Amino acid sequence: MEKILNRVPEVTIYFWIIKILATTVGETAADFLSITLHFGLSVTSYVMSGLLLIALLNQFRLKRYVPLSYWLVVVLISIVGTLITDRLVDDFGVSLVTTTIIFSCVLLAVFVFWYFSEKTLAMHSINTAKREIFYWVAILLTFALGTSTGDLLAEASGLGYAQSALVFGAAIVIITSGYYYLRMNAVLAFWLAYILTRPFGASIGDLLSQPTKNGGFGYGTVGTSMLFLCIIISLVIYLTLKPKKSGLVPIDRED
Repeated sequence: MEKILNRVPEVTIYFWIIKILATTVGETAADFLSITLHFGLSVTSYVMSGLLLIALLNQFRLKRYVPLSYWLVVVLISIVGTLITDRLVDDFGVSLVTTTIIFSCVLLAVFVFWYFSEKTLAMHSINTAKREIFYWVAILLTFALGTSTGDLLAEASGLGYAQSALVFGAAIVIITSGYYYLRMNAVLAFWLAYILTRPFGASIGDLLSQPTKNGGFGYGTVGTSMLFLCIIISLVIYLTLKPKKSGLVPIDRED
């Protein structure tokens, strides 16, 4: 049975920790660049999109999963996904309800096209350039959707950052329980959890960085971003240096 290299990481506890941290950085770093440094949403979007494109070109150049390259793309795509929603809402006046509906529909369409093209949406089957393109497009949309959903619940509805984090955290726990105890489909559970970790992490980021008058802890975007980036870098270094498995997956594996 022929085997080829998988291009993305295994879904482990480290995966989810770094993903949530990257999500938080995406929220706080976007605010830091566009607001604190006064770059504005437009300039920040162009610069970060350019950096993301460079990181993606390097990622597609690789033939296997490399932690540094992969997680750099995730951090950048988190920032860009946040900026897409922020620009639609702040610069073009699109409501959060509308952006949530639009991104939900587009993400669903991507999943449909992906499945009919490749017959799988499984994480462990990202072993061709075509599948990785579908994968990164879906990831970008989950970040944009998560930003819309998180802001809609935490800010537009007036629920607040802490309460929103609890709501999204509870939803993640329900999905996790469904996977482990009720035999929920693994692929469905993964993508639902992936979508929900975006507003969960964003709510945590806002809770830590926003001023106390806005319902946050007032640590600021700089401190929050630097703290979480340091943790991400430490974990990526650990994953890079730890003993590696072969990374091979059967191409005819049932997904």
